[in-house]
Amino acid sequence: MSRNPARQLFKRYLDAIARTTRQGDAREESYYSALEALLEDFAREVLDRSAIEVTVLPKKTEAGNPDFRVWDGKQRIVGYIEAKKPGADLDRIESSGQLKRYRGTFPNLILTDFYEFRLYRDGQLVDRVQLARPFIARDLKQTPPLEKTQELETLLARFLGFSLPRVYNAQQLAVELAKRTRFLRDEVIALELDAQQSNGGGPIHGFYEAFQTYLINDLTEKQFADLYAQTIAYGLFAARTRAGDDFNRELAFRYIPQTIGILRDVFKFISLGDLPKNLAVMVEDIADVLRSADVKGILHQFYQQGKGEDPILHFYETFLAQYDPATRERRGVYYTPEPVVRYIVRGLHRLLQTRFDKRDGLAAEGVTLLDPAAGTLTFPAQAIQLAVQTYEEQYGRGGVHGFVQRQILPNFYAFEIMMAPYAIGHMKIG
Repeated sequence: MSRNPARQLFKRYLDAIARTTRQGDAREESYYSALEALLEDFAREVLDRSAIEVTVLPKKTEAGNPDFRVWDGKQRIVGYIEAKKPGADLDRIESSGQLKRYRGTFPNLILTDFYEFRLYRDGQLVDRVQLARPFIARDLKQTPPLEKTQELETLLARFLGFSLPRVYNAQQLAVELAKRTRFLRDEVIALELDAQQSNGGGPIHGFYEAFQTYLINDLTEKQFADLYAQTIAYGLFAARTRAGDDFNRELAFRYIPQTIGILRDVFKFISLGDLPKNLAVMVEDIADVLRSADVKGILHQFYQQGKGEDPILHFYETFLAQYDPATRERRGVYYTPEPVVRYIVRGLHRLLQTRFDKRDGLAAEGVTLLDPAAGTLTFPAQAIQLAVQTYEEQYGRGGVHGFVQRQILPNFYAFEIMMAPYAIGHMKIG
């Protein structure tokens, strides 16, 4: 290897691209292997980072994920690359709806036609380099001469050196989760569901049917994609709050309570199953964001702001305000301060004692409780706590298990049509 290994790699890369072009029948995908080799060789030989891994993603449609995902070998995603055929009009593609979605979702992204490379950070173009001219390979059937090799070396080093910044507040985390959850809903789950239905079924279609059977019988595909995306994203968030610093999608399943059947099934598939590649990419991306977040610090901030002893429940309002503010407004998803919840529940408990002659209030035999729009089950959870406390004071702790089985489980009801608060509420009750 010469004293300038990057230049040698670029020359070898252009030779491979030109050979593919001379075949005369090359498609965009025909050039992928050359770019994949360049990235891995550059990381190893120029940056001394042999752990870098490049994954070429399946290209089912013009939507979905970018064509390449780059890992650092430590369960962390470095960035994504969207490749177009040599000589493509990158100016036009840059302003397309597809690239706008990619730029709005992925903070470290390259757009390339295999000759020009454009680097975007948080949606903004920060660097562009022309390595060679595609018309020389196309029209003259020769390998184009190298042009801005030093500039491309700088761009690739900058791209491969990226890591997600640590998120320290709830608003930032909500923004990062929301944009990835929207992408997961619209560009991954909806497309996978449609493809699986066309092919006679599959795991995601199976969950769609299960959700129809056990949760919402008139659930549409669009509603399911939204519900399933929120379930994954917020379930990962909830699992992250229980995990240590080492967190990824494979670890999430162990932090889902065993009391929640359908959510356990979802995360057994998400964490341990053989996921479609496009789905795995986005789930791992969300897990990477959560791993990089100071979740304990964020929840402590919520607690200090007076949002109760279980601020994870109230983060959903912050998340939904970013993810789907119209639904938040329409569904009335607004956090009720925990002191207000306790005041209302104690007032109901007192009314049962004084106006309905139920000495044990919420713990009295035959009392039925219903919350018809339960959200994260904050009110039923507080009611259960007060009922159990009252029972213990009156009859001792020995009979609490039987009391829960006999009175709480058969007589306390709650309905919620939004899946994420449903899941979080189940975790709370469980």
